Amino acid sequence: MSDTGVVAAEIPPGLREPRNQVSRRAIGYWTASAAVGAVVLLGIEIGVAAICGFGSGWWAAIGASALLLLARVLIMPRWRYRVHRWEVTEDALYVRSGWFAVHWRIAPISRIQTIDSERSLPERIFGLANVTATTASAAGHIKIHGLDRATADRLQAELSLATARIPGDAT
Repeated sequence: MSDTGVVAAEIPPGLREPRNQVSRRAIGYWTASAAVGAVVLLGIEIGVAAICGFGSGWWAAIGASALLLLARVLIMPRWRYRVHRWEVTEDALYVRSGWFAVHWRIAPISRIQTIDSERSLPERIFGLANVTATTASAAGHIKIHGLDRATADRLQAELSLATARIPGDAT
């Protein structure tokens, strides 16, 4: 209730941060994924440099690449964790994701056609899962990355029940 005695309506998640964060374990997963990618890229770069004779320009390029990749490994996972959020209301699924570019997706529950869960081997190692809601929209599906398994299972069940209550075929 405000100072004027008027009950303020709750701000919808599309205009504020969605309530739920992804699992903190996602930071470790994203860090490991970025580190593996960095090692692969540096390995390729060193391989090409070896074929070309390791001139001084190559060492500068490898050093610059290593610094940029290290910055990515250290910064991206924590930044991405702060950005990634999701929320389900009676009316819609709200998702904010990204790290360099931030994406907001809002899907009315009535437009959701399928709900899927995916767990790659590396994600299973970290105890993580993703939930994907496919909609009757040209924009396609909405994917929530980095959920712990129990949350992903609950979310999938919750969305399944919510969509089943809506009459029609979500088209």
